[in-house]
Amino acid sequence: MKKAGLIACFFLVCHAALAVDKIWQFSPEMQKAYQLVLNLQPELALAQLNKITDKSEELHKLYVLSLNETIDILVTEDPKRFEQFEKNFRQRQNYLDKLSNSPEVLFLQAELNLQRGFNLLNMSQEFNAVFAIRKAYNLVQDCLKKYPDFLPIKKTSGVIQVMVGSVPDKYAWFMGLLGMKGQVTVGQRLLSELRNSKSSLNLEATILFFTVKGFINQHFAEAAQGMKDCLKEQPDNRLVLFIAINMMMKDSQAENALALFNVLDKEATGLQMYYVDYLRGEALLQKGEYQKAIASFQKFQKGYRSISFKKDSYYKISLCYWLLNDEPQARVNFEKAKITGKELAEPDKYAAKQLEDPTFPNVKILKARLFTDGGYYTEATSTLQSISLSELKSPKEQTEFYYRKARLAHKTKDLVNAKTLYLQTISMTKDNPWYFGANSALQLGYLAQEQKDFGAAKKYFEMALAYQKHEYKNSIDNKAKAALDQLKSNKAKG
Repeated sequence: MKKAGLIACFFLVCHAALAVDKIWQFSPEMQKAYQLVLNLQPELALAQLNKITDKSEELHKLYVLSLNETIDILVTEDPKRFEQFEKNFRQRQNYLDKLSNSPEVLFLQAELNLQRGFNLLNMSQEFNAVFAIRKAYNLVQDCLKKYPDFLPIKKTSGVIQVMVGSVPDKYAWFMGLLGMKGQVTVGQRLLSELRNSKSSLNLEATILFFTVKGFINQHFAEAAQGMKDCLKEQPDNRLVLFIAINMMMKDSQAENALALFNVLDKEATGLQMYYVDYLRGEALLQKGEYQKAIASFQKFQKGYRSISFKKDSYYKISLCYWLLNDEPQARVNFEKAKITGKELAEPDKYAAKQLEDPTFPNVKILKARLFTDGGYYTEATSTLQSISLSELKSPKEQTEFYYRKARLAHKTKDLVNAKTLYLQTISMTKDNPWYFGANSALQLGYLAQEQKDFGAAKKYFEMALAYQKHEYKNSIDNKAKAALDQLKSNKAKG
């Protein structure tokens, strides 16, 4: 009886440990360190982690340490910190290799390789990044096969599914060659399951879920609302504030974003986020506060270490001066934009395209675009109404005029006019290398999808993919591909 009792007790203890392992719930002290990581306070997080000596949390600690370093590098883009991360990565992999096989070990091996992949991408080492992500993918598949009930792996798997599932068609063969398959809808489902769980990783999964909702699915209103809800529970969290600002900017809520910038300014402890100044500059440009926008872009240029967005920021300063009727300064910054940075990020590619034309854009159309993008619809309407067709000198200006009217009608829920104007834009774009036609097709696809006309949605998404050599080719293709993937998924369920 005594022996049986001991066996039963041992079984219960092991079962309880396995249940905790399956969910991944941190101790209060580890949770505090994890929150500091997500609050972009790496030094405070490291100090807190150094206090934790409980061997039972060694694997939790390893995860939080690696995540802390990864976020630090992604924000600062400091090559010296990346070199240290590489050394730490090798040591951690060696440590994990010596442990017996378990779901936690496989998860950590996969997660650390995925984090390394992100860091390599950020350092423009794309080739090495792909193979790090491929290794993470294979480890995820192994973990899912052996331990399908292990909850944390849903995060790693979900992120990889979204990444691989949204790769542009011209690179899909390469992903297939590497043996990687992915679907955005599958990735979203996995992240949703984790964010609705009791796992300590649920906040991280929530942030990722709504980031995908916005940037991949174009469901900006839903993403912005999701991040607003997240802020109710995490009002001072700097990462949550940052993602919320991004989603609001994409959802034409510049005024709400400006309010959150003020909140973020008060939470100054931690990593310097110079990219926030770039976003603030955009919001102020959309609002029409051009001098303040210039100051924000200049602050961004001074502090941001990466070459990304530098070309675009100079171009936008040029536009600010152009809208202030200061053509000499507009021209100075226009020329600076030509020789600054590289064409890697989508905004830089767009800026480079505009810089090929020595003439500045039509002031009224530019203002209409900015007001619409920022959610200042009254001002946008007034500006568009002030434009006569005789003012529009080139086919591109004429096409953009109807495109801007379409975007404003869509944003203000005038969907009948939006459809008509999008179709007119497509007709006028023809084979010209402007993104107006491609994005009009994409938006018509979204409208058809909302109205359950899935045949028309498929037609328009495929039309969007068919456009070549425009400024937003990669991002529009990614969105159209993700939308087609969602249509296939819904059809399979139906």
